[in-house]
Amino acid sequence: MFKRLLPDQIVNTVFDIDLNELHSQGVRGIITDLDNTLVSAHTPLATPQLLGWLDLVKERGFQVVILSNNNKTRVSKFAEPLGIPYIPAAKKPAGGAFQRALRLMDIAPKQAVVVGDQMLTDIFGGRRAGLHTILVTPIAPSEEGWTTRMNRRIEKIALANLRKKGLWPLKGGDSHDHRSS
Repeated sequence: MFKRLLPDQIVNTVFDIDLNELHSQGVRGIITDLDNTLVSAHTPLATPQLLGWLDLVKERGFQVVILSNNNKTRVSKFAEPLGIPYIPAAKKPAGGAFQRALRLMDIAPKQAVVVGDQMLTDIFGGRRAGLHTILVTPIAPSEEGWTTRMNRRIEKIALANLRKKGLWPLKGGDSHDHRSS
């Protein structure tokens, strides 16, 4: 069961994602979580570093959609100034929002990746939708709400199980491609 929570890749931050490699694999769209993936949960707007990364993403020919379980007010205030399409209150890991994100970009699942900080929402939902998944280290876990804190407890159990089976690196945050494992 826990294997469904296993990401295809693990990186520390979105800045560590190899955009050239993704592009060479035919990826043209990035479905990304917002809170603790792009910025901390209490950071209302994109940081200068994130703005630079998003410019690079667009220059390389990728489309981006923000897919968040947070409310419309939070997500729209972040995404609209950037001109990035978004889907708030996504109810991840349910698959409908992932399918809507693919339709917004007009691409097939094999042309998209999901980037997020939570195994139970982003990774599980992305895998259920047939997407390549990339797990990032949460930016500011101390700012998480109660639902996310509960998810993290379940993730700890899953991580222990995956490590026991040799499916997870012993040290978190190391870039690792699980498709080659």
